[in-house]
Amino acid sequence: MDFKGQIKALAERTNKFKTRLQTEEATKTALIMPFIQALGYDVFNPDEVIPELDCDLARKKGEKIDYAIVKDGEVAIIVECKQIGEDLDDHKGQLARYFAASKARFGLLTNGQEYRFYTDLVKANLMDEDPFLSFDIEKVKDSQIKALERFTKENFDVDSMMSSANEMKFMHGLNTAVKEMFEDPTPDFVRFLARQVYDGKITESVLSQFTDLVKKAVGGYVNDRIGERLNAVVKSNEEEQKRIDETPADVPVEDPIETTKNEVDGYCIVKNILREVVAVDRVGFRDGKSYSIVTIDDSNRKAVCRFYFNNDANLRLEILGKDASKGERNLVKLDTLDDLYKYATQLQETAKQYIN
Repeated sequence: MDFKGQIKALAERTNKFKTRLQTEEATKTALIMPFIQALGYDVFNPDEVIPELDCDLARKKGEKIDYAIVKDGEVAIIVECKQIGEDLDDHKGQLARYFAASKARFGLLTNGQEYRFYTDLVKANLMDEDPFLSFDIEKVKDSQIKALERFTKENFDVDSMMSSANEMKFMHGLNTAVKEMFEDPTPDFVRFLARQVYDGKITESVLSQFTDLVKKAVGGYVNDRIGERLNAVVKSNEEEQKRIDETPADVPVEDPIETTKNEVDGYCIVKNILREVVAVDRVGFRDGKSYSIVTIDDSNRKAVCRFYFNNDANLRLEILGKDASKGERNLVKLDTLDDLYKYATQLQETAKQYIN
């Protein structure tokens, strides 16, 4: 299962168990530990995840961080956990104290349903007042999952994350500002738009009139855009149905491409093999009628291998690369999908041709 699938599965798990979790420990075990595991860290390996890490402060001894996630031998993320349903605003100060006492660059405050990620963009070693990434896992958006994927063990890089955190912080602020501006436009915003169409003096009565007009204009624009997209989908479906209806009975309708379980599993195995030489988000997959293909950067010119997996009894792998364009084929038969690991070195060498 890919990362997005794991997060969606965890959202379903949260919805299923949340009413039965009566303690913080129960929340940790049922929801937060699986979340950390989904990020790729082994919660049972103290070299990766340290539970109850000592965090003594100058005036307070015996303080412990619930979990410390370790990367390259250093504490990278501290995690403060609360029982599901608790208001995280009441515990932000606690995480801030731990953040200042630790060497971590990132702090996570969570109750198993709401997740808030913090860092120190404003002042070094002092946790920012607002999170740069926050979400309710039951309502998590694809864009938030993509941002969260940067915290996975295979993708985590402090410098890259700090840059992304800065961008996410400003984007969150801008999105909030735009939403508030459209729902309840400020006088300055209304005056700016009014001056585009009104030449007279903008009095209080004119401002009041244009405030209502701006709300209607914004609402109308959004509805029009949604309508255009819906109409495009409907038109596409109608044209496809018309093509099928007009196809003579003796002409078979082209079968849709079906991605088999073997192809999906094979892709996951090859992606796992290639992660040692290339970032997994650069490894792509395309399916065709007779074979599927694994690529780098979603480019057919950077094809790593082909799967001929439509016949369960005849699984074949073709390793590609620069030599393949010269007519040389490297086609091998597999007894099981596990045999893909026998060709790990060749697959990695092929991928290196496209990334070096």
